[in-house]
Amino acid sequence: MAKGHRSQIKRERNEVKDTRPSAKVSYARVSVQKACFVLDAIRGKDVQTALAILAYNPRYASSVIEKLLKSAVANAENNNGLKAENLYVAECFANKGPTMKRIHPRAQGRAYRIEKRTSHITIVLDER
Repeated sequence: MAKGHRSQIKRERNEVKDTRPSAKVSYARVSVQKACFVLDAIRGKDVQTALAILAYNPRYASSVIEKLLKSAVANAENNNGLKAENLYVAECFANKGPTMKRIHPRAQGRAYRIEKRTSHITIVLDER
């Protein structure tokens, strides 16, 4: 059990808040495994290089992540007052979202289940 009053515990928890600019897309219609292929390619790169990689990557997830990266850069410029030239991708990860279950009819009255997976993708930027 934590010690102290509830408001004190909340205050301490809010003090360690991450102030780095970030962006998140929830319920993206791409599986975590497919999103991670693209995220691994841009992790640690500066923003201009990451956008160039995403522009020429043939995977579907790259278009979703490109839009998300541009949103994170806009958040950094407008909310934190940072320059886009100095930013790099500090963290990027995909968490599993809910799976939509669908039924596909098959031969002889059988039904196969199709799982349409979703993911929550997060990009955190930092200044060099």
